[in-house]
Amino acid sequence: MDQYASRMPTRRWAPGTQCITKCEHTRPKPGELAFRKGDVVTILEACENKSWYRAKHHASGQEGLLAAGALREREALSADPKLSLMPWFHGKISGQEAVQQLQPPEDGLFLVRESARHPGDYVLCVSFGRDVIHYRVLHRDGHLTIDEAVCFCNLMDMVEHYSKDKGAICTKLVKPKRKQGTKSAEEELAKAGWLLNLQHLTLGAQIGEGEFGAVLQGEYLGQKVAVKNIKCDVTAQAFLDETAVMTKMQHKNLVRLLGVILHQGLYIVMEHVSKGNLVNFLRTRGRALVNTPQLLQFSLHVAEGMEYLESKKLVHRDLAARNILVSEDLVAKVSDFGLAKAERKGLDSSRLPVKWTAPEALKHGKFSSKSDVWSFGVLLWEVFSYGRAPYPKMSLKEVSEAVEKGYRMEPPEGCPGPIHALMGSCWEAEPARRPPFRKLAEKLARELRSAGASAPNGGQDADGPTLPRSQEP
Repeated sequence: MDQYASRMPTRRWAPGTQCITKCEHTRPKPGELAFRKGDVVTILEACENKSWYRAKHHASGQEGLLAAGALREREALSADPKLSLMPWFHGKISGQEAVQQLQPPEDGLFLVRESARHPGDYVLCVSFGRDVIHYRVLHRDGHLTIDEAVCFCNLMDMVEHYSKDKGAICTKLVKPKRKQGTKSAEEELAKAGWLLNLQHLTLGAQIGEGEFGAVLQGEYLGQKVAVKNIKCDVTAQAFLDETAVMTKMQHKNLVRLLGVILHQGLYIVMEHVSKGNLVNFLRTRGRALVNTPQLLQFSLHVAEGMEYLESKKLVHRDLAARNILVSEDLVAKVSDFGLAKAERKGLDSSRLPVKWTAPEALKHGKFSSKSDVWSFGVLLWEVFSYGRAPYPKMSLKEVSEAVEKGYRMEPPEGCPGPIHALMGSCWEAEPARRPPFRKLAEKLARELRSAGASAPNGGQDADGPTLPRSQEP
């Protein structure tokens, strides 16, 4: 290992920085860290000898010393989708070549090509019945569209949309026709240090079910993990694009991405958050075990995680207590933020969670950090009602119509007045009047200080310690 100590990197790494090991070190001296080439470690501190760091190994959980020259920083993937990585993008080919590529006929088999007749334009080619249908993709006001009714920011969004809803085209996009010789996503992920090895993953019982696939418990090199398994090729590609967002997000109140595995679709491997989602946590413990300071603490954790996403101009679009996970040491973490998109108009409103979605998002598909703030108000109601479903005894249609007319939920039983006032500020009809998450976090922190963070009766969970303030990783 000493041979790497003199190979100093050009920059110093701060505590919390994730790095990839560039070599193998399987026979460490006392105090040193053992690792293989390609392992992920987190820097804990720089040593007085600037050639060395103390770090924690992601897989083993062990801590120890290692030489700076044995490391490179783990890169975030580019959040800008690259057409060259899209398996369905075939570049500049003719319509006849596209027909040949989409043989034998298979409903929903598709590709996207550059138009030979109209340079700079694209064509979506879809197999349906015995025919191949060619849809010219038009440019309108900086967006892409096929029918001028639904517009998209890019081709990836278009493909994702039509894989869920056929809309104006002949059939849903089911299976991409892969172009031979394209640069693979595997290469990009491996280079950046995010590609994991399927052989090291052991899958266990299903612990959840999402819109796009199952969530499984598992182990990766002996470390407990949660795994999303997405089998549909089109959906997997869309999730792979969004994974690029997750590689950039590092915060104590966000569920941490560990890496991805590309095999028969996509496995997204995340940290295991042991106590499950916040709704079930509150319902199964109730007022006897969870008191007001704890509820305030959970709410503050969520606000801090959302403040971080807001600062990055990212919109969650599905913020609800079911998407908040609780760790062993009772830190609340926002999950599913990898589905967040850069702030823009949302276009697919067919599967919106009506009771949590802001009126402008329901009516006009307009998502922003302010629509997330609305959802946060509903989440606060869930938390202080100990996991009750919002708008009790109201249908989705009734909720939508009532909210449009100005109806707002009454406070849950025992809810502090300032918290209900905070909910009301989140539910302002005019998005600009809703507070930013920074202000929400400040107000919740003040309420927590007023309430007192210690909880001798409710602060002790049935199988966990008194609720701490969340700590930086």
